[in-house]
Amino acid sequence: MHQALWLLLETLGSLLATACLLRAYMNRVGLGARNPVGQFVVAITDWLVRPLRRVLPAGRTVDWASIMAGFVVSLVLAVLFVALFGGGRFPAPGAVLMLSVFWLFKWSLWLLTALVLMQAVLSWVNPHAPIAPTIAALTRPFLAPIRRVVPPIGGVDLSPLVLILLVQVLLTLLQSLLPGMMAFAR
Repeated sequence: MHQALWLLLETLGSLLATACLLRAYMNRVGLGARNPVGQFVVAITDWLVRPLRRVLPAGRTVDWASIMAGFVVSLVLAVLFVALFGGGRFPAPGAVLMLSVFWLFKWSLWLLTALVLMQAVLSWVNPHAPIAPTIAALTRPFLAPIRRVVPPIGGVDLSPLVLILLVQVLLTLLQSLLPGMMAFAR
């Protein structure tokens, strides 16, 4: 029963936190709510970000309220994880904080992977889709440096493949560091 409940909580929490991070990133690259992705992200995160904006106003380049909203969601999720699987004892607050930061970073990398996959599929299937320019603008800062190093081969852009491979390596390294980080945080 705990596993099913955790699956539901983790899925909903990670999607909400990732949407908050996407909102912050969209503001960073200058894509507000004037596009379909922005409208969706604002609609599902506004209830959480708006109250935080009173305390943490948006900076010139960083949307602190959206980042904090994602962190709050990951922190609540980490506390729920410990409550469900902690064996009745409360861990050190540092362990819960480290777990929530770890999850936030992991979700950011998965968000990047999803955006790159969507951009690659859209470029093959329907490059003129209304969402395509937004996805391209979100992935461009990550793909541009790779495109300078890896030229198209036979007219095929391999930079999304290289980026996804690099992100997967980062996720693997991050996952291998988790036990050590948790032991350090206790």
